[in-house]
Amino acid sequence: AGGEGRDRGRTVDPRALPDLEARMRRGLLRRWKQVLLGLGAIFVGIQLIPVRRINPAISGEARAPEQIEEILGRACQDCHSHRTRWPWYSYVAPVSWLIEHDVEEGREYLNLSTWDAYPSEKRRKLFKEIREEIEVGSMPPWYYVTMHPSARLSERDLGLLLRWSEEGARE
Repeated sequence: AGGEGRDRGRTVDPRALPDLEARMRRGLLRRWKQVLLGLGAIFVGIQLIPVRRINPAISGEARAPEQIEEILGRACQDCHSHRTRWPWYSYVAPVSWLIEHDVEEGREYLNLSTWDAYPSEKRRKLFKEIREEIEVGSMPPWYYVTMHPSARLSERDLGLLLRWSEEGARE
């Protein structure tokens, strides 16, 4: 009985509801505009963070038959050489950060542009690793192939690369 008496006699004027809904809608729209403006400012701001997109000099490339060079050129060299092609989206953050990281990591792991600098034991090891990557299907990565359909390796490409890597591992 204590709280029941307080609300007695109060009624909501039905004419005030549309006005209340309109004010709530305007407030929500204003909040969304603020959020979108904030996100836009962040997006513009992150474009100012520099990214290194460099292709150093080539010191000694991997020697391979023409067919293998063609496959390496379309499926591997963007991340594993100093012949990286930097597409337009590699200039737009945050994608640019991911691409720079992938190229840096790829070159560090295996660089076709400095192949001659590797000792023969290291080259044999790399040939074995190339074979393993091909056999498990992890190279080229799915997200690279999505953006570069020509990098998709056919059964013929896979066979040629496997044979090449086997021969190289025996040298």
